Amino acid sequence: MPTVLEHEPILAKERERLRIGEIEELFQRSEGWRLRLVGPEGQGIDLPESLHALVREIVRVLTRGEAVSIVPISKELTTQEAADLLNVSRQYLVRLLERGEIPYHKVGTHRRIAFADLIEYKRRRDEERRRGLDELTRMSQELGLY
Repeated sequence: MPTVLEHEPILAKERERLRIGEIEELFQRSEGWRLRLVGPEGQGIDLPESLHALVREIVRVLTRGEAVSIVPISKELTTQEAADLLNVSRQYLVRLLERGEIPYHKVGTHRRIAFADLIEYKRRRDEERRRGLDELTRMSQELGLY
């Protein structure tokens, strides 16, 4: 099966998840925690804020037992890779492309989707779903069903 990733996703083992959970608790208790890379001789360097934010996100995801992978935002995806990331069929994804909901371009006869465009579509889709669920909750409350 083709993959978007250049490396396999990382999934923490159970014993690692416990330790990672402790790290997440430290992050949550104080915004003052800083990450520092320490070499074998004790020399160190503080990680810049961008790496600090990335590590916090990785910790959050691994603690939940989910796998983590890093994909360059400039990556171009095949229709199957994009469909897999959205958890939809390739045929459904092609319909989204043809309706103009996700930008794409062709390489020969093959469609390619920019990872950044796919993530933007997913963000919009998730936001629309949240709004719809919020509206259903509001209506249920008004009717005394919730």
